[in-house]
Amino acid sequence: MSCNFEFPVGGDVEAALEKAREAVESQNGTFTGDTNAGDFELNVFGNFIKGSYTISGETLNLEITDKPFFVPCNMIESYLKKYIS
Repeated sequence: MSCNFEFPVGGDVEAALEKAREAVESQNGTFTGDTNAGDFELNVFGNFIKGSYTISGETLNLEITDKPFFVPCNMIESYLKKYIS
């Protein structure tokens, strides 16, 4: 089951991506991409969360493609909001 989220980034896409990069890398994850699209992967409680992102205008679109079954999408969304918004 994938999770999809949208976050407004205002006019500073690069700043929003840097926040996302810092959040992922603080969990010993990897974050690759540019201001158009990219991928990320991080380890949470010994389980990997993998996904990709695209930028559309001033919106960051995230798709979680692989996650532990016991971690609900809303928990991931709350975590991301805290670090990206």
